[in-house]
Amino acid sequence: MSVTRVDKDLDNLTLTLIADFTAPVDRVWQLWADPRQLERWWGPPTYPATVEQYDLTPGGEVTYFMTGPEGDKHHGWWRVASVNPPTSLEFLDGFAHEDGKPNDEMPTTTMRVRLTEHDGGTRMELRSVFDSREQMERMAEMGMVEGLRQAVGQMDAQLDA
Repeated sequence: MSVTRVDKDLDNLTLTLIADFTAPVDRVWQLWADPRQLERWWGPPTYPATVEQYDLTPGGEVTYFMTGPEGDKHHGWWRVASVNPPTSLEFLDGFAHEDGKPNDEMPTTTMRVRLTEHDGGTRMELRSVFDSREQMERMAEMGMVEGLRQAVGQMDAQLDA
């Protein structure tokens, strides 16, 4: 598995996942930049994603849903803050209702992706920033840490495809 470290920093309200890949930065970037490739790894293995709307430009939005093993659907959205291909991406990540509208009762996180050359391949740093300790703890209780680890763990198979 490519995930080498997951660090929780309660003082700075961040969760940082580090993953190392043998593929070059440009190739790893494609897993974010192509919605069909994103679908193959965004979400845990038993909750595959389907991207509905995809605009990976500053101010753009991405909407998707994940389908659970029982056919249950969990909707989500991104609001893209910045994109610097092929090395960085920042977006607000949130939950949505069935109609795709943001669910304001659920927490959002700021996600910062950074890709750098490392040992002849690529290091990906995926940092989630939370608004409060309570929000961070709630997301952890909902399975965010293990879900991210499982999702990113699927990227190797896509890079080899």
